[in-house]
Amino acid sequence: MTHILAIDQGTTSSRAIIFDSAMRIVASAQEEFPQHFPKSGWVEHDPSDIWASVASTCRGAIEKAGLAPADLAAIGITNQRETAVIWDKDTGQPIHNAIVWQDRRTADLCATLKAEGFEDEVTARTGLLLDPYFSSTKVKWLLDHVEGAREKAGRGQLLFGTIDCFLIWKLTGGKVHATDATNAARTMLYNIHDGAWDAAICDRLGIPMAMLPEVRDCAADFGTSRADLFGTELPILGVAGDQQAATLGQACFAPGMLKSTYGTGCFALMNTGDTPVRSQNRLLTTIAYQFDGKPTYALEGSIFIAGAVVQWLRDGLQIIRSAPETQPLAETADLGQELYLVPAFTGLGAPHWDPDARGAIYGLTRNSGPAEFARAALESVGFQTLDLMEAMHADWTAASGDGVLRVDGGMSASDWSMQFLSDIIGAPVDRPEVLETTALGVAWLAGMKAGIYPDLAGFAQSWALDRRFEPQMDAAERTRRVAGWKDAVSRTLSR
Repeated sequence: MTHILAIDQGTTSSRAIIFDSAMRIVASAQEEFPQHFPKSGWVEHDPSDIWASVASTCRGAIEKAGLAPADLAAIGITNQRETAVIWDKDTGQPIHNAIVWQDRRTADLCATLKAEGFEDEVTARTGLLLDPYFSSTKVKWLLDHVEGAREKAGRGQLLFGTIDCFLIWKLTGGKVHATDATNAARTMLYNIHDGAWDAAICDRLGIPMAMLPEVRDCAADFGTSRADLFGTELPILGVAGDQQAATLGQACFAPGMLKSTYGTGCFALMNTGDTPVRSQNRLLTTIAYQFDGKPTYALEGSIFIAGAVVQWLRDGLQIIRSAPETQPLAETADLGQELYLVPAFTGLGAPHWDPDARGAIYGLTRNSGPAEFARAALESVGFQTLDLMEAMHADWTAASGDGVLRVDGGMSASDWSMQFLSDIIGAPVDRPEVLETTALGVAWLAGMKAGIYPDLAGFAQSWALDRRFEPQMDAAERTRRVAGWKDAVSRTLSR
C-alpha cells in the first residue's frame, strides 16, 4: 500500500489524483459538471452530479495509474468550502440542489441580522462575518423554502453537510456523518474557540443541532469506502477544505507564513499559530488545520472572482477560446490605456464584503479591445490580492518580516500574472514545483495518518521552489496604479 488517492472536489470540476510513496503525482482524472443559475446571484450544484464526477474520476485515475486496489493506502478529501447540502438520513437523497458558496440569495437575511446587532456575536464565536458566503444562512433558506424540510429536520430525519461531509457519507454508504475542523469553521455555526457547534447561533437561525456532523481532526479516521466502489475498502484518513489543504501543501506551518491560491476565486491565508487574531479590517479568523484536537489559526481573505474572470472572457465575452490564450493576448495590450476591471460579478469579498456590488470596468476608450480587457482581467487578481495583504499586515504585526507570498492554483502557472502580482504587492512571490498544492496537502494528511508520508517537519523540508518573482515595477508607477485601482473599487461599492 504505497499510493494515496486524493479527491479534489472543486466549484466547477472534480478531480482525482494518485500520489506515490514519494508524494509525486502518477495519474489524475478531471471532469467538469454543470453549474445552475436559477436567478441572478443564485448558484447551485446538483449533488448527484458532484458524486458521479467524484466516483468516475477516482476510477479513472486508478485505471490510468495501472494500480491494483491493494496498492492504495488511503483516501484524502479536499473540497469547495461553504457549499451546503441537506439530505434525507434514511434515503440519502438531497432535498434540493446544493447552494454554492458563491450564492447570494441570503443577502437580505444577512442584512437583517446585521441590523439586529447579531454580527458581533457571530464574529466573536466563529471568526466570520455575516455574509451569504457561509453555510449557515443557506441551511436556514433550505429549511424555510423546501416543503416539509423544517418538520423533517425537527424529527431528526435530515442531515446537513459541506461537500466533504456529503462525500464521506456517500463513500461510506451512509455509515459516517462527519467533517473536519477546517470545514466546520466555514459554516458560521462552529465556535472556533470552544471547538464545538454553537448552540446559540443554531437556535437563532432555527437549525436543529441533530442535523450537524461530528467534527474531527484533519488527519483522522473518517471511515472506509464501500468495497464495490474501487475494488476494496479504503480508509478515509485526511480531510481539509480546499484553502486549508493548500496551506498544508505549501507547508505554511510557521506563524506569519502566507499563501494565496488562484482557482475560481482567490484565497489568501496567513498562519497565526495558536492565536486566533480578530481582524479589524474585515478579514476572517479561521482554522488553518487541526491535529490532536489542537487548532492552528489563520487570517483569511477571500476573493470571489479570480480564475472565474478568465472564464468570463471565454464564455461571456467570447474573446478567447481557452484560458491559456489570455496571457499572450494581454501582452499585446496598448500600454497607454489603463483599464481597471472590478470583477464584482457576485459581490465583493474581503476586505469590502459588499454582496450588492456588481462588476464594472473603468478607463474605456474607443480603442479598448480584447487585449485591453484581457490585461485588465489578469491585473484585477493582483490588485485584489494587494487589498488582502494590506489588511493582513495591518491586523497582525507579528507577521514574518520576509513578506514572501507563496502561490498556487491554475493562474499561478502564468509568468506574466505572477510577475504583475509581485510588482503590485511589492514583495517576492514564490511558486512551488508542485502547483497541485491543494491535492498534495490532503494527500499528505492521509499519507501521514497511514504512516507512509513524513511528519509535519519532514514534509516542510520537502517543499521545493520552482521560481521566485521579484518586484520590477517602478515605485512611482506602482503608487499610481494602486491609486487607480482603489478609485475604481470605491466607485463600484454599492454603499
